[in-house]
Amino acid sequence: MTMKSIFFLAAIAPLIFAGPADAQKRGERQQVFNAMRDGRLLPLKEIERRVLPSMAGAQYIGVELDLGSGIYTLKFLRNGIVIWVDVDGRSGQILARSGQ
Repeated sequence: MTMKSIFFLAAIAPLIFAGPADAQKRGERQQVFNAMRDGRLLPLKEIERRVLPSMAGAQYIGVELDLGSGIYTLKFLRNGIVIWVDVDGRSGQILARSGQ
């Protein structure tokens, strides 16, 4: 086996051994990219820019996106309490806060 063959196999191994969940994640990422490119969804950085200043004193844990509804759910932790902030991914408007 030549060195070129070894590098080729190493490069395609993740594709060969990738499971259905990996393919699903790639498909979801592509859908999110397309929605942002087409202007149907604001980028996460824009959503964070709008929400994070209003959450002073809270630790930002992470985010989830429901692609079907276009709603970002940002998660924070303050004094041992988890706070969820739902944001319309199309307009950037805060829809709800829970856990305050």
